[in-house]
Amino acid sequence: MKNIAIYGAGGLGREVACLLNTINGDNPIWNFIGFIDDVKEVGATNEYGTVLGGIDFLNSYPSALSVIIAIGNPRGVAGIVKKIRNANIEFPNIIAPDVRLVDKENMKIGIGNILSWNCTISCHVNIGNFNVFNGWVTVGHDAVIDDFNSFMTGVRIAGDTHIGNENYFGVSSVLLQKKKVGNNTIIGAGSIVIRATKDNKTYMGVPATVVEY
Repeated sequence: MKNIAIYGAGGLGREVACLLNTINGDNPIWNFIGFIDDVKEVGATNEYGTVLGGIDFLNSYPSALSVIIAIGNPRGVAGIVKKIRNANIEFPNIIAPDVRLVDKENMKIGIGNILSWNCTISCHVNIGNFNVFNGWVTVGHDAVIDDFNSFMTGVRIAGDTHIGNENYFGVSSVLLQKKKVGNNTIIGAGSIVIRATKDNKTYMGVPATVVEY
C-alpha cells in the first residue's frame, strides 16, 4: 500500500477520505496517514484522521508520499501546487469505483484529479491536472478541460466544449455543446451557459449572464 495524505481537512477532504476507504474496500491501495492543512492546528482531528502539519511539513517529508489536494477553490489549489517543492511528493488521480469512463483507450488525463461518485466521462475527453469532479458530474464527448477546475455536484458539461484554467462550476450548472469557458470564471449554481464566457467574470441565471459585485 502507498502512503497518501489529503491536503485540506474540511468537507471536501473528509469526502475524499471516504472515497479512499471505498477504493480500498475493493482493492487495498492507499494507506491514509492524515491531513495536511495550513489553517487547522497540528493534531486537530475529525472522524477520518489527524492534521499532521501544513506546507512546511509537506515540503520536508522525508520519503515518498502521494498527496491529493481536496480544496474546492480552484485558485487555492493552484497556489498550493506552486508551493510544493518536495521531490518525494506525487499526485495520483483518485477515481471512484463507480465512475463511468466510456472510452478509456481514447481518454487523456493528467495528474492530481478527483473523480468522485457517479461521474460519467464520455468518449475522446481530454482532462488536464488538478481538477475536482465532485459527484454526479457528466462530461460529454470531445470535451477539453485544462487545469485547476472545480465542478460541484450535478454539473453537466456537453460535448465539444473547452474549459480553460481555474474555473468554478456551481451545483447543477450546465455548459451547452460547443461553448467555451476560459479562465478564472465562476458559474453560479443552476446556471446554464449558452455562449462563450469572458475571463475573470461571474455568471448566474438561465441563460447565464454576468453578475457584478
